Amino acid sequence: MEFNVKKLASDAGVFFSRAMQFTEEKLGQAEKTELDAHFENLLARADCTKNWTEKILRQTEVLLQPNPSARVEEFLYEKLDRKVPSRVTNGELLAQYMTEAANDFGPGTPYGKTLIKVGETQRRLGAAEREFIRSASISFLTPLRNFLEGDWRTISKERRILQNRRLDLDACKARLKKAKAAEAKAAAEHELRLTQTEFDRQAEVTRLLLEGISSTHVNHLRCLHEFVESQTNYYAQCYQFMLDLQKQLGGFSGTFVGNAESTSPAAATSSPAAAAATLPAVPTIPVVPTIVGVPNTVAEGVLNPNEVKPPASGTRRARVLYDYEAADSTELALLADEMITVYSLPGMDPDWLIGERGNQKGKVPVTYLELLS
Repeated sequence: MEFNVKKLASDAGVFFSRAMQFTEEKLGQAEKTELDAHFENLLARADCTKNWTEKILRQTEVLLQPNPSARVEEFLYEKLDRKVPSRVTNGELLAQYMTEAANDFGPGTPYGKTLIKVGETQRRLGAAEREFIRSASISFLTPLRNFLEGDWRTISKERRILQNRRLDLDACKARLKKAKAAEAKAAAEHELRLTQTEFDRQAEVTRLLLEGISSTHVNHLRCLHEFVESQTNYYAQCYQFMLDLQKQLGGFSGTFVGNAESTSPAAATSSPAAAAATLPAVPTIPVVPTIVGVPNTVAEGVLNPNEVKPPASGTRRARVLYDYEAADSTELALLADEMITVYSLPGMDPDWLIGERGNQKGKVPVTYLELLS
């Protein structure tokens, strides 16, 4: 008990001495040991690294999980050292709703078929998003958190110790100046030597930790490259999924019109003249007469562009709405906003036309075109 009381009294004395020294420094009544310029630069660099790492970490978390409630839940699970439960992404939830809606509307109807196709793509997008979040969390967020919760806490602790050692050193210098008797001066000089040694040792430890910030930058640079690679792969997957969906939906356009006409009782009972009056004018596609010597090329699904010739009159101009990549040699690749000449062949799929661009010729999907009058 006596030892504890003495230790408590000693600690209180040290604390009071540091507080007095700090107060006098702020008031300009005491000298302060300044650190060298290189050490100050290391301190400033460390503070800058910590501040920007925190901001980048927080904003990346917002990017990966925009829902603040979900972020708080994930934070609590991490602090409790428990596994974060799997959460359905927005894309996967949308896919679920679309699939259920298609089953209610009828999976065989044009709307139901389209909902199923779009829902499948949304599910794939959601799965890709989940994998991107997982990869980014491991390769980027975790190293940033480890720095803030590990290395930076160690640096902060050693900096506080260094600050205390400096206050002790300056307090000893002040006591040495105030000492009058030889015995008091000798004791003050001995105490000053001890505090100077402790300060120098702590300054070296802190310096080594601060110089390690360069290694932290190298590690974070590598993690940043991995994050960019993950994000690139994610967006490339999303782009490919949407291209595939666009091509699939391009084959549904003819079905929509036929279904709308066949399921409308009013259209079936009304006179042809009345129906024609209510429908908007639709540009017609010129049809090439049957080509002698090539009667079965379209029916058989094999098109040789060199054997197909445009009609003498009646071809139409069309503007390309979207980029299109040819699936085989019978199709014509398209670029958005370019102008091409189009026409149709007898027995040809109504969702496709023959397109010409200079000396190039091939099949093109109707849904990618805007027919010009």
